[in-house]
Amino acid sequence: MKLLVSLFFSLLPCGHGYIWAWMLSMPYNNPEDAAGLSRISTTKGPTVQCDHDRSCGRGLFCDRHFGLCVALRHEGQYCRKDSQCVRGLGCMYGRCQRMIPGGHEGARCRQDKDCSPNMCCARHHGEMICKRKLPLGGSCYVPEGGLAFSINQLCPCEEGLICSSVHPRREKEFVYSPGSDWKCLAP
Repeated sequence: MKLLVSLFFSLLPCGHGYIWAWMLSMPYNNPEDAAGLSRISTTKGPTVQCDHDRSCGRGLFCDRHFGLCVALRHEGQYCRKDSQCVRGLGCMYGRCQRMIPGGHEGARCRQDKDCSPNMCCARHHGEMICKRKLPLGGSCYVPEGGLAFSINQLCPCEEGLICSSVHPRREKEFVYSPGSDWKCLAP
């Protein structure tokens, strides 16, 4: 069996260099794991089992996958939701990080009105954040659905500009590339 497992990992590309996020969320009693990330023991003494955050003490949250109380995550550590990060940090793109004040570029939003002027609320890696509207000459091609569209969205062009197709000059050879000929232009 050991030989089979060893063979499996040797066939994976860079199998020894990657550690999956679910493995990093496992509670460890060892203060250092293989990746060198600092691990904090979940509690002093016996492990506390839980089914919700309220059953854990201060500075802990309930990891429902394992049913154990674990320490809150610090900046740069993996997370699944805001309540798993220490105060002042939020869970963005799977890691605890400092939260950007509302209305600024990169801040979380639900609607365009949550963002500053000349910005819109659009998806970036699945999170709704404030993004700048596209400037003059900015690529404004929007694909017809699909995974790329549902994960990352574009803002519309800045006020007074429209998204229009730019026809390439015929002096040189035309090479079709989706989206390269749609730009924000003055009407």
